[in-house]
Amino acid sequence: MSTGASAEINIDQLSVNTIRTLAIDAIQKANSGHPGTPMGMAPTAYCLWQRVLRFDPQYPIWPNRDRFVLSAGHASMLLYSILHLTGVKTVDPDYEILGQPSVSLDDIKSFRQHKSRCAGHPEYRWTSGVETTTGPLGQGLANSVGMAIAGKWMASRYNKPGFQLFDYNVYSICGDGCLMEGVSSEAASLAGHLKLGNLCWIYDSNRVTIEGHTELAFTEDVAARFAAYGWEVLHVPDANDLSVIESTIRAAEKTSDRPTIIIVNSQIGYGSPNKQDTSAAHGEPLGEEEIKLTKRNYGWPEDAKFLVPEGVYENFANGMGARGRKAREDWEQTVEAYGKEYPALAGELNQIQSRELPDGWDKDLPVFPADPKGLAGRDSSNKVQNAIAKNVPWLIGGSADLTPSTKTRLTFEGAGDFQADSYGGRNLHFGVREHAMGSILNGLAVSKLRPFGSGFLIFSDYARGAIRLSALMEIPVTHIFTHDSIGVGEDGPTHQPIEHLISLRAIPHLIVLRPADANEVVEAWRVIMSKPRQPVALILTRQALPTLDRGTYASAAGLANGAYIVADAESGKPDVILIGTGSEVSLCVDAYEQLKSEGIQARVVSMPSWELFEHQTQEYRDSVLPPSITARVAVEQASTLGWARYTGLTGSILGMTTFGASAPLKVLQEAFGFTKAKVVTAAKARLALGS
Repeated sequence: MSTGASAEINIDQLSVNTIRTLAIDAIQKANSGHPGTPMGMAPTAYCLWQRVLRFDPQYPIWPNRDRFVLSAGHASMLLYSILHLTGVKTVDPDYEILGQPSVSLDDIKSFRQHKSRCAGHPEYRWTSGVETTTGPLGQGLANSVGMAIAGKWMASRYNKPGFQLFDYNVYSICGDGCLMEGVSSEAASLAGHLKLGNLCWIYDSNRVTIEGHTELAFTEDVAARFAAYGWEVLHVPDANDLSVIESTIRAAEKTSDRPTIIIVNSQIGYGSPNKQDTSAAHGEPLGEEEIKLTKRNYGWPEDAKFLVPEGVYENFANGMGARGRKAREDWEQTVEAYGKEYPALAGELNQIQSRELPDGWDKDLPVFPADPKGLAGRDSSNKVQNAIAKNVPWLIGGSADLTPSTKTRLTFEGAGDFQADSYGGRNLHFGVREHAMGSILNGLAVSKLRPFGSGFLIFSDYARGAIRLSALMEIPVTHIFTHDSIGVGEDGPTHQPIEHLISLRAIPHLIVLRPADANEVVEAWRVIMSKPRQPVALILTRQALPTLDRGTYASAAGLANGAYIVADAESGKPDVILIGTGSEVSLCVDAYEQLKSEGIQARVVSMPSWELFEHQTQEYRDSVLPPSITARVAVEQASTLGWARYTGLTGSILGMTTFGASAPLKVLQEAFGFTKAKVVTAAKARLALGS
């Protein structure tokens, strides 16, 4: 072997061991974390980043970069070590490179500590180079499917002859736990159906979970399962063989007609002499004595802490750094020429990257005339959604096999279906896969598209993990839920959401919107589109809602404030306040009219969003709900939990304290007390107690 080749091998091994020892030292200092996977998969991660990945550390958000997702988020130090050694730069929320290291050595030394950029699990927007927040197992894999879909869609719309703007690949490292989670199975099945050749999962098959060996609960043939999904299945017998790892990843890179899974046989904590101590290697720091033995096995100074040997930084800079910079600069030159040839499309790309909306995006929004019969929330939303989507080409999405029921299909000419033979379609078909749908939407959103997904509100339970992560990442996913109450009637309690509104309202940074009529739906979509870094749960009815006469009652534009006065006492000083959301607002209006006819001064407040209301000034909130007026009645066909915040402890809450029942809508409304008479009675009873 030549001296040059030997030196190359030595620097490769030195770099791999630097990744390992940084992880070991950080976890030991934090006295918390998982060293096993960073140690065992360091060669694979090194090979991927150093030899294959098209990624420029100096500009980690260039749109055609390859994506890397660490789905096994507990192995976060594997990623943090690489981000540090490759010199990835920090990007602020305004997408300007700040020039500071995304992960400094001090950040690594303060792993899992307050304000360190090395949090316990990788967090999107907190640490540049982290493509999506991972930790809940399987989520990163499903996110990667969304990223791959985004890549195919972007290529279909923006690539032109001579201009290959989008051809990036998406790679994800996962473990046994990721593949056990149902969300990854849902996502893998869909990815196989869509033939996403730009997607590669790298499976760390170390056969260890927290409880012990995988034989306790996981004995399936993973290769056969993925072959059945329509994936290419490749194997790496030895997780330390860099040449085989590279050739296998290259083979995946060339596979264009299906996604690929690479099964890497590894030993957790590889490199430690005490390989059988899987509990320590996987879920706990190694301990000082074990660390010394491990470093000795690596040929590493036993007492050195956070050591980056000479030549390691330069190795990464000369490898993936130089390759990534050239790829990015070449791409930018292509984009510059593309802008002269296709200025309108180039303008769209700039808006997508900056999360901006096109001029006139809202020019076709409908205005709905007063109508006592009205429209179902799902129907009016479909009209609004289509009006917006025609003017915002990157608004795409679908449903979990419920589009005919949720009415979320984009129907204008050219919208089309996203399938393996039509990647430009804007209607996605997720199948009966609510959890994967939510996670895939997150992958689309971190790719800068504006995704929506729909289902029945009752099934938000199935998507809860993904919804929570969209809120945690502060990304603009629109979660559309229809069939929002016991108003689904004969479908019965299995399909009637009760606790779901309050459980969604409990998620920080998620806006929950439950509009009262068609014009509030219009304003709800205005709010949705105005939020570039916030997810929204849009809650819609199956049944028709009267469209209020906005000449008689207040403008629906008040929805943007979260709550507003729809109808007020003639004096402007009501004796009782009726508060409703969604379908119950028109019920409150009917009760208001009766109270008014009886000489009782009442006010109706529509409160479609608690979250938006709480962000208003105290002065505004007091103007809507004056503290001096304690006679209040809240009406909502959902759990009563939380409403005392707005009614006071002595207020009346007409809501659900049990599950629903199977019966026609009107029968249920009577049985559970959602009638004009019940609201009027509650208002009078509250007044009788004195305000």
